[in-house]
Amino acid sequence: MQIGQYQLDNNIILAPMAGVTDRPFRELCRSLGAGLAVSEMLSSNPRVWNSRKSKLRMDYHDESGIRSVQIAGSEPIAMAAAAKLTVQQGAQIVDINMGCPAKKVNKKKAGSALLAHPELVKAILESVVDAVDVPVTLKIRTGWDPENRNGLEIAQIAEQSGIQALAVHGRTRQCMYNGFAEYDTIKTIKNNVTIPVIANGDVTSVEKAKFVLDYTGADAVMIGRGAQGAPWIFNEINHYLKTGEQLAPQNKMDLSSILLGHVQALHAFYGEVMGPRIARKHVGWYLKQQDQSGYFKRQFNAIDCAVEQLNTLETYLNH
Repeated sequence: MQIGQYQLDNNIILAPMAGVTDRPFRELCRSLGAGLAVSEMLSSNPRVWNSRKSKLRMDYHDESGIRSVQIAGSEPIAMAAAAKLTVQQGAQIVDINMGCPAKKVNKKKAGSALLAHPELVKAILESVVDAVDVPVTLKIRTGWDPENRNGLEIAQIAEQSGIQALAVHGRTRQCMYNGFAEYDTIKTIKNNVTIPVIANGDVTSVEKAKFVLDYTGADAVMIGRGAQGAPWIFNEINHYLKTGEQLAPQNKMDLSSILLGHVQALHAFYGEVMGPRIARKHVGWYLKQQDQSGYFKRQFNAIDCAVEQLNTLETYLNH
């Protein structure tokens, strides 16, 4: 799998997810087999670039692996400026978000709302590609509602505009994350463009990853929610694709090491106040199966102190 001049280690990619794919999570997923880990989206609105949240999202200059940074917006000139900024900060690939279905993004005619405006899509893509000398990629959905699956039209515009790889989530904007992803549109897109196509949507197991790759003919799969609380899914899929065999499940010691290391990284990255708050959702995802009553989650979420959070978690994992 190659994007521009960059050769990926494999074709299993971590999807960009707002509030999830921060630097600690990207580094963790890469260490556990992700061939590429795409950042959270950065707004193209320069008024928010100096906020603490945006500055943390823009912290990737000395990150390991290939640095792919996602930008979101609806104005071609502003998107070009955002792309230039990310490259100055160290981005090696610029990814454009036309897949997010969130209302607060869509009401600004950004994210997947853009799929209803092919001419604007073309203007944005050409503007960003012209603005930077690194590969530009695009993430889309299959269309804006099930009656208007225009993913192929958008994919062909992307190819003509100089986009180097295309990720497609198998739902429309209207579908949000409901129902099941469909892969026929992704298959059609793959058969009608020459740029690499990355299939996304409901890939939560090794068997599903293989099925989606085989069915669509896509060059790669992109994992989003399937990696939440299970960042080792990348190693599992890589092993399965190479050998046809399942990797042994994570043992208790490995799980403890990964989880505690992740929480420590979040504390270090976000600081003593925000770190423990951000850690709560990740710990909830990791322990969803073994804490089905939610008792530990409620106890853990009441802790504000980083040291106490780690001690409590370690005691729980070792019991």
